[in-house]
Amino acid sequence: MTGRERGAVLELAGNTPVVVLVRPQLADNIGACARAMANGGLFHLRLVAPRDGWPQPKAWRNSSGAHRILDAVTVHANVADAVADLQHVFATCPRPRHIVKPVLTARGAAAELRAICGRDLRAGVLFGPERAGLDNDDMAQADVLVRYPLNPAFMSLNLAQAVMVLAYEWWMADEQTRPRELMTNETRIATKGELENFLAHLVDELDACGFLRNLPKRPGMVRNIRHFFQRGEVTEQELRTLHGIVTELSIGRRQRGRAEPEG
Repeated sequence: MTGRERGAVLELAGNTPVVVLVRPQLADNIGACARAMANGGLFHLRLVAPRDGWPQPKAWRNSSGAHRILDAVTVHANVADAVADLQHVFATCPRPRHIVKPVLTARGAAAELRAICGRDLRAGVLFGPERAGLDNDDMAQADVLVRYPLNPAFMSLNLAQAVMVLAYEWWMADEQTRPRELMTNETRIATKGELENFLAHLVDELDACGFLRNLPKRPGMVRNIRHFFQRGEVTEQELRTLHGIVTELSIGRRQRGRAEPEG
């Protein structure tokens, strides 16, 4: 069975930006770019004058299943031909060369690409060769430049990483996943009533063992204990575990013969 036959099923439909790899040098990098694209929901790939020709079996082997993207690749002799049917062209540019054009971050570019595609217009993003990036003639085909604000002392990305950054921002521009959530699995966040029931149990046992014997300080100590448990999202399972701990501590105290406080 060939790599193409084993490819993952990807939906290539929809108006998403075209990724244009200009003069890519290595088949492995082309395959890695397809993999990055699939992760971020970009499915249209074009190649401009690939150094070693096309197709190249290594690309499929290095795409981790993003084979349909590679199956649908079109090859072009130059950038002008690759973008001829597009209405907006962005170009990644790690080192602007005295060019007067708008410059966007990857996040800004993703937002504008979402707006463009939302208007049913076609857009594409140029990525340059591995060693040198896009030249001035390539960037002359673009309306906007995209520059990633990375560590200025070390701004080195390989081709697939550069594609992955943009693909990630494209995906996140419309992603509804909450930035933070608590993984509760089979349990759930405890209700205030359940929490109050546990705190009453805990305070009763702390009184019984003598931990709260300093009566002037007792109200503040109880408040501190309450604040400790109230400031987080304690789960119902955790409360049951804590109930069990407090109960076992109480049983252990009684078994050791410690006197109960007089009522």
